[in-house]
Amino acid sequence: MRKVFLTLGVILLSGGLLMAQGKKSKKKDKAKTEQAETAVSAQAVAAAPNAPTTSLTLEDMAFADNVHDFGSIPEGPDANFVFTFKNKGKEPIIVQKAQPSCGCTVPSFSSEPVPPGGTGKIDVSYHTKGRPNAFSKSITVVSNAGTKVLTIKGTVEKAPASSVPENTSMMKTN
Repeated sequence: MRKVFLTLGVILLSGGLLMAQGKKSKKKDKAKTEQAETAVSAQAVAAAPNAPTTSLTLEDMAFADNVHDFGSIPEGPDANFVFTFKNKGKEPIIVQKAQPSCGCTVPSFSSEPVPPGGTGKIDVSYHTKGRPNAFSKSITVVSNAGTKVLTIKGTVEKAPASSVPENTSMMKTN
């Protein structure tokens, strides 16, 4: 009986020590992360005076549409749309990134500057396969004129089930 209690005590003691080590390393990791964030923000503040200033505003990046409704579309093929904008400013607009709200939406854009009076475009593709029902996705466009949010929405109609059963056999058929 004494051996059982002794063994149980050793196990509990070693478990407690391991947990204490985990908490200390988490605190160290948190401290390192905070130090890194402070260093990055200090670098950003130091770099800010050297950053080029621009007279561009969000109104200078005038999109024809901020929202596109696909309506009802079939499941399977990708749904594509092109958002176009006109540079109404006096400086070139440079699109730095276009970030979708999820992986089913893929935006693409040119990194070439859009001259004053010129037009630019953001191509957006929504993958419908395996995603029946209504959807609404946003694309955040970051440029030297500011940040603009574009939206695509619609309803994906479920593809009809095939009347031919799917071959799940492991044997090859020619």
